[in-house]
Amino acid sequence: MAVRKNEIDMIHGPLAKKIVLFALPLAASAVLQQLFNAADLAVVGNFASSQAMAAVGSNGSVVGLIVNMFTGLAVGANVLIGNLVGAGRRGELNNAVHTIIATAVFAGIFLLVAGVLLARPILTMMSCPEDVIDLAVLYLRIYFCGMPAIMMYNFGSAVLRSKGDSKRPFLALTFAGVLNVGMNLLFVIVFKLHVIGVGVATVLSNCVSAGLVLRFLLTEEEEFRLDLRQLKKKFRKSYLLTMAKVGIPAGLQGMVFSISNVTIQSAINSFGSACVAGRSAAQNVDSISYCLINSFGQTAVTFTAQNYGAGDEARVKKVFWLCMGICEAADIVLLGAIVLFRNAFIRLFTTDEVVIAYAMECFFHSGILHFMNAWYEIPGGTMRGMGHSLVPALITVVGTCALRLLYVFFIFPLNRTPGFLITVYPISWIVTGSAMNIAMVIVRKKAFAKLRGENRLRTQQ
Repeated sequence: MAVRKNEIDMIHGPLAKKIVLFALPLAASAVLQQLFNAADLAVVGNFASSQAMAAVGSNGSVVGLIVNMFTGLAVGANVLIGNLVGAGRRGELNNAVHTIIATAVFAGIFLLVAGVLLARPILTMMSCPEDVIDLAVLYLRIYFCGMPAIMMYNFGSAVLRSKGDSKRPFLALTFAGVLNVGMNLLFVIVFKLHVIGVGVATVLSNCVSAGLVLRFLLTEEEEFRLDLRQLKKKFRKSYLLTMAKVGIPAGLQGMVFSISNVTIQSAINSFGSACVAGRSAAQNVDSISYCLINSFGQTAVTFTAQNYGAGDEARVKKVFWLCMGICEAADIVLLGAIVLFRNAFIRLFTTDEVVIAYAMECFFHSGILHFMNAWYEIPGGTMRGMGHSLVPALITVVGTCALRLLYVFFIFPLNRTPGFLITVYPISWIVTGSAMNIAMVIVRKKAFAKLRGENRLRTQQ
């Protein structure tokens, strides 16, 4: 089989090297995307105030809550393209690409309007500290002005990654990330814009990364080439429905997941702005580990989608075990490095000793066990790659969201300390991961039994 430019042959030959080469740029991209917010925190924490740092940090769970529904559809886009490639239906790819990008345009505009209107009500509902809320609302509204660019990058990158191209989205984000840090320093240190400065820098950086991905698609090989004038003409409702079948449960899972995080953030807010800032710093250290795990989860989605489309059950199993093994080995090494250099990592964000103490308390109650996230991310990605997104969504709702809410409302009041609150995370990872792996085995057997039946029916016809 001839492999096209910027494409990985996922359905033939050895897998381990291809998985690593695909996942590493994906992980680096995720880290850079996280650095957009981390750079904001580090700059305002060191050159503005702890209140400004708390204002920026308190928005992470809010952004996740509002954005996740639509980035879930980007997962559906990945599966749609992967299944078409794996099944050899390449003639349908161009219409699928235009449907995906049209969806990104709509999602970006919708989120811009919704985010600007709902910023204050949501932060008020979360009990954002009084000394922080005005700055937090301002930052959140500026951030949501960049939603069209964020959606274009995420959906456009999903198209490129679904065929094995994880390098160019990474390069686009690298350039934008460096630009973001430079603009943060300029706007905050030189122009004294504080929260406004880091918000505007993030929006402009997102526009740059989106513009580069859009340029890649406009000059792509014919099957994947985007023509903006053809968005309406080549839009296909059937592809949108296919994306929605996978993407809506994934998006709802992300939203429900974020609801639990918003609830936990509300509890963190009750300890004051110093604790909010400390938790934000610890989360940005934790997020490096999560970026690595999530990249292998997305790799499992993409490789599984193509091999499921090709009807190769043995290869789908191999994809899962390779993703899990490589991911866990790499993440344990990464967490070891974070533990060794934890003081240096935390001090990148703040020099306030009270904030640092809160950050350390949060980190040692959950961060060192972060490798457990792989236990549900990778089997969940495997099920989505086979077109089954509802099962992992339901497991996450029960094992993560419901469990965390029950903990916050009934267990946390027994010992109201930040560390005891954060302990809910590893507890939920163990419960959700156990259920997710059992479900994956069952779903995989049923999915391939159904696929074999459909293939026999086509042969008889």
